[in-house]
Amino acid sequence: MRKLKTEELGRVGIDDFKKQEKLPLVVILDNVRSMHNIGSIFRTSDGFAIKKLYLCGITAQPPHREIEKTALGATQSIEWAYSADVCDAIKELKNDGYTIIAIEQAENSTMLNNYDPDKSMKYALIFGNEVNGVSDEAMNLIDTCIEIPQFGTKHSFNIVVSAGIVLWDFYAKLRLNS
Repeated sequence: MRKLKTEELGRVGIDDFKKQEKLPLVVILDNVRSMHNIGSIFRTSDGFAIKKLYLCGITAQPPHREIEKTALGATQSIEWAYSADVCDAIKELKNDGYTIIAIEQAENSTMLNNYDPDKSMKYALIFGNEVNGVSDEAMNLIDTCIEIPQFGTKHSFNIVVSAGIVLWDFYAKLRLNS
């Protein structure tokens, strides 16, 4: 077996990417501290062609070399906006018809494998701070909560791992399982 070369992957350029249909999904980063995590989520969001990324609170914004180190140019392809207050971003998205979902361990959460997104709806997924998770203020405004099943000794995944798992799951359920 031979690995494919970059030029064999058939990836679109940034201009074509911006014109293509996006997954009806917005990612909200609620007070994410690490610029490497922010950059990695930009890159993961590009990989699944999500609609938009909201950076909220203390979450750093491009341009910044620490974000670019892991984003590898995805800050140019993914549409993004900044909101000082995560609640303002949530309210704006609710007004635009998005279902707001926290990715968090909470009472009455739905396990990711049991969540069945409706292909006719738009979703906003909130990923929280690396230590404190999704803020209480944001949790008070959500429509539902999804939890990633875990089976080891640690109480959580890294935010980038969580984003990769959830974005893949939504992509598979909304685009591949037709």
